[in-house]
Amino acid sequence: MTAPSSAERKACWEARDQLWKCLDDSRDRASSCQHLQSVFEAKCPAQWVKYFTKRREYLKYKEKMEKESFKPSEGPEQPS
Repeated sequence: MTAPSSAERKACWEARDQLWKCLDDSRDRASSCQHLQSVFEAKCPAQWVKYFTKRREYLKYKEKMEKESFKPSEGPEQPS
C-alpha cells in the first residue's frame, strides 16, 4: 500500500470528522450515521479506520473519566 496523497488524507479526515460529529449529535447511535460510516470506510485506508475508531473510543472513555472525577489508585501499599 502506498501512502495516501495529501488530498486523500484530507478527504479521509473530513469524512472522519463528519462521522464523529454525527455520532456526537445522535448520542452514538450508529444506525443514524450509517451513510457517513460507509463514506468514512470508503475514503480511508482500513488501518486508519481501525485506528480512528479505537481513538474515538479512547477519547470518549477519557472524557467520561474526567467528568466523573476519576482518580487512579495510588497502587499497592508499601510495607513499612
